[in-house]
Amino acid sequence: MDVLAQLFIGLFALLTIILLALAAQRLLGVRFGAVRTLVAALAAFLLAQPLLGPLFTALNLPADGQLPDAGALGVLLLATMAMVLIPMVLLVLAEALVPPGSVPGPLELLRSVRGRVSRARRYSQITRIAIKHGLGPYLRGRGERLEDRPGKVRLARSLRQALDEGGVTFVKLGQVLSTRRDLLPAEFVEELGRLQDQVVPAPWAQIEPVLVAELGAPVDEVFAAFDRTPLAAASIGQVHAARLPGGEDVVVKVRRPGIGKVVAKDLDIVRRLAATLESRTRWGRSLGLRDLAEGFAAAIREELDFRVEAVNMAAVTAPQPPGGAESGAEGGAEGGPRVRYPAPMTGLCTEQVLVMRRLSGRPVTDAAPEDGPRLARDLLDCLLRQILVDGVFHADPHPGNLMLLDDGALGLLDFGSVGRLDAAVRSALQRFLLAMDRQDPLGVTDALLEVVPRPEDIDEAALERALGQFMARHLGPGMDSVQMFTDLFRIVTAYGLSVPPEVAAVFRALATLEGTLVRLSPGFDLIGEARAFAGRHIAERSEPAAVRETLTQELAALLPMLRRLPRRVERIASAAEHGRLAFNVRLLADERDRRYVTGLLHQVLLTVLGATSGVMAVMLLGNDGGPQLMPGATLYHLIGYNLLGISAILTLRVLAPIFRRRPESEE
Repeated sequence: MDVLAQLFIGLFALLTIILLALAAQRLLGVRFGAVRTLVAALAAFLLAQPLLGPLFTALNLPADGQLPDAGALGVLLLATMAMVLIPMVLLVLAEALVPPGSVPGPLELLRSVRGRVSRARRYSQITRIAIKHGLGPYLRGRGERLEDRPGKVRLARSLRQALDEGGVTFVKLGQVLSTRRDLLPAEFVEELGRLQDQVVPAPWAQIEPVLVAELGAPVDEVFAAFDRTPLAAASIGQVHAARLPGGEDVVVKVRRPGIGKVVAKDLDIVRRLAATLESRTRWGRSLGLRDLAEGFAAAIREELDFRVEAVNMAAVTAPQPPGGAESGAEGGAEGGPRVRYPAPMTGLCTEQVLVMRRLSGRPVTDAAPEDGPRLARDLLDCLLRQILVDGVFHADPHPGNLMLLDDGALGLLDFGSVGRLDAAVRSALQRFLLAMDRQDPLGVTDALLEVVPRPEDIDEAALERALGQFMARHLGPGMDSVQMFTDLFRIVTAYGLSVPPEVAAVFRALATLEGTLVRLSPGFDLIGEARAFAGRHIAERSEPAAVRETLTQELAALLPMLRRLPRRVERIASAAEHGRLAFNVRLLADERDRRYVTGLLHQVLLTVLGATSGVMAVMLLGNDGGPQLMPGATLYHLIGYNLLGISAILTLRVLAPIFRRRPESEE
C-alpha cells in the first residue's frame, strides 16, 4: 500500500509539473525549449511550499481550514496563480539573463571542448612552425626592424618557408600577399611569389594510393604512361604528366593527401577571427568580414573538390568562341585566340583527381621582356571580358596559374576558384567602368551604390566628392595604379559600404591581376588599357548587329505590355468620361504589415490591462472595507491579491517576447 501511495504521489507530482510547464508557456505566449520549461516547472513545484507558506500565513487562514465559499474560491485562485507565476518568473529571468544559445547543451559543450582542443593543437603547431623559422619575436611584436636588403631577404625567406610548411590555407594567404606590392616590400613580394610554383611536392608513395582509390584501378592500367615526378606542385594539389591508352597527352592533378582536416581547422580559425573582428570593430562590420571569411572558406572548399573545378572550367570556356577541340579560346586585342584553357576529361575527373588535356608550354615568368606588354594586355582583356561580359571569371589569376604556350599564347590554368556575376551586377560594373573612363563622379557614385548595398544614412554628396578626388589622383596621365585598389577599398570602408561576396571576388581577382600584370610587364598602364577595353566594348555594343539584338530583346519584353496598353487607356478614358473614375488605396494590404500592427496593439493592450490591474490591486489592498472573509482579510483584499497576480502575469506576458527577440537582434 505504501508503494502504491508513493507511486500515486509521484504521478501526481509529475502531472503537476507538466501542467505548470504548459500553463506557464501558454500564458507567456512564447515557445521555450522543453528542457528549460520543465526545469522551471520543477523548480516551481519544489519552491511552492516555502514561497507560498508565508503568503497564506499573512492571510490568517482559520486553523480548521473552513472558509466561506467566496473566500475558498479566492484563495484557490490565488494559490493557482501563485504556482503558475513562479515558473513564468523563472522563464522570463532565464530569457533575460541566459538567452537561448548562450549556454551550450551537453553535446554542444562536448563538441566545443573537442573543437577548442583541436584548435589549440593547431595554434600550437603554427606557433612551433613560426619559431622554427625564426619568426617567434615577430609574433610577440618584438622583432627587430630590418633596414638592409639582406636582412629583409632572410626574413622574407623565413616567412615563405613558414607559410609553405603551415599548409594550404597559409600558402593561399602567401599567394594573395605576393600580389600586394602596396603592402609589402619588394623582397617579400618576390619571395612569396615562389609559393605559386615552388611548393614542396608530396612523395609518390602518398600520391599513388589516392590515384588508385579515386580511379578504381592501378595507375598503369588507366594510363599508358605516367611520370612519377610532378611537373609542378601547388598548395592544394600537384600535377603529373601522363598519356592515355589512345596516345593523347594529358596532365593529372592530384589533391594532396590529408589536407581536408587541416583546411577545416584553419577555416574554422579564420571564421572565428573574422566574427570576432566584425563584432568588436567598426571597420570589420563595414567590410562585412564574416561574409568575406565565409566566401573565402567556400572558395577553398570548392578548390578542394576537383569536380567543381571541372565544372568551372566548362563554365568559363562556354561563353568563349570555339578554339578547337582541345581548348577554349579568348579573342585577344588582335582578334586571335590569345588565351586558351585546358579541357577536362570528364570520365576521369573525381573529387581528388582531375585529368585534363595538356597544354604545351613553360612558366609565364620565363617570357621574354619584349613579350611582356602583349601578354599583359591579352590577360587583362581576357579577364575584363569574363567579368563584364560573360559573368563567369577566373578568380585567382596569379602567375602560377599562367603558362606561356609554344605558339606564344597564354594558357590559363587552375579553375578551382571561379566567380559568377548576374546580369544586374555586370551592368552596374560596366557603368562604373564607363563612368570612371569619363571621370564622372556622379555616375561612378550611382554605379557603385548599385554594386554594393546602399546604407540608409549614407552621405552621397561626400561619397561623390571622395570618388572625384580618387579619380583625380589615380586617373591622370602617368599615374601609378599600385595604390588604386587599396584607396578604393578605403573609400568603401570609410562610408560603411559592405561589399557582397561576389563583388569582393571581383576586387580580389583584379588586385591579384594587377600584381601579375606588373610582374609580366613592369610599368604596365593598367588604367590606360582598361580604358581601351571600355572603348572596344562600347564599339562592340554600338555595332549594328549588337544594337539590333538588344532592341529585339527589349521589344520582346515590352510587347505584352504594349498589347494591353490601348485597352487599359480606353477603360480609363471611358471611366473618366462617365464620372466613374476612382482610386482605391488599400492600407495594410501586406499580411506582414497587418501582423506587425496587430502584434503591436496586442502588446499595448496587455500593458494597459496589466497596469490597470496593478493599480486596482493596490487600491483594493489599501481599502479596509468590504465583507470580512477571514481574520485580517476582507473580500477587497482577496480580490486585490488576485488582481495583483493577474497584473504580474500580464506584465510577464509583455516582457517575455521582448527578452526573446533580443538575441536575434544582436545576431
